[in-house]
Amino acid sequence: MAAVRPIWSGTISFGLVNIPVKLVSAVQTEELDLHMLSKKDKAPIRYARIDTKTDKEVEWKDIVKGFEYAKGKFVIVDEEDFQKASPQKSKSIDIVQFVKAEEIDPIYFEKPYYILPAKGGEKTYGLLLKALEKAGTVGIAEFMLRNREHVCAIKPYKEVLMLEQMRYETEIKEVPATGVSTKVAEKELSLALKLIEQLTEAFNPAAFKDDYIIQLKKVIKAKAAGKQIRIAEPDKKTAPVKDLMEVLKASLAPKKRTA
Repeated sequence: MAAVRPIWSGTISFGLVNIPVKLVSAVQTEELDLHMLSKKDKAPIRYARIDTKTDKEVEWKDIVKGFEYAKGKFVIVDEEDFQKASPQKSKSIDIVQFVKAEEIDPIYFEKPYYILPAKGGEKTYGLLLKALEKAGTVGIAEFMLRNREHVCAIKPYKEVLMLEQMRYETEIKEVPATGVSTKVAEKELSLALKLIEQLTEAFNPAAFKDDYIIQLKKVIKAKAAGKQIRIAEPDKKTAPVKDLMEVLKASLAPKKRTA
């Protein structure tokens, strides 16, 4: 993997073992960099940081963070204060327990990071990696990132350690009621299972691409070249399902998803 600038450096600790590591993001998001323009003259919009007392713009270097402890009264909070709040956690990923991976509901996983060994930590890093693989467990840990404490899962992934930042239980909303009945006709269930079996194949993540972004880039390129853009008509909505059995039977016609 190409050299990537770490977003966090510190140690993984479990028991009396400490492993110097670096954290790098495991994902990247592809988005179009769209600029905000004035409709009148197409000039880029500039957002200003205005001092509410002087009505003058403030440069980034002159901006600090503050907590409002009373109406209109603030106390300045700097990086040193964040460190003082939890000096140990700010530089350590502390594994507090090990659990079986299947015990964790996927809804708790939020964002993945790769954990890379820092200089001098290669041997103990490899030991933890192989031990987790052998035990079939993941480490549940606590750590600080961007001035906030997180719970996370540390697990082996393709010969590296991965840190999955997790959500706290209080962040998970209650499952909403749908009013859907689980009582279904056996014949309908049988056909639905056959349809699922027919469409079941090995998962290939490379087969899925963000087609919308690809098409949007084509539209923008054509528009920039002054070409006419033909907008395809959307598919007409089908009528409401009246006979579910007939729809299921029709769906069982031999079909294969194209990559």
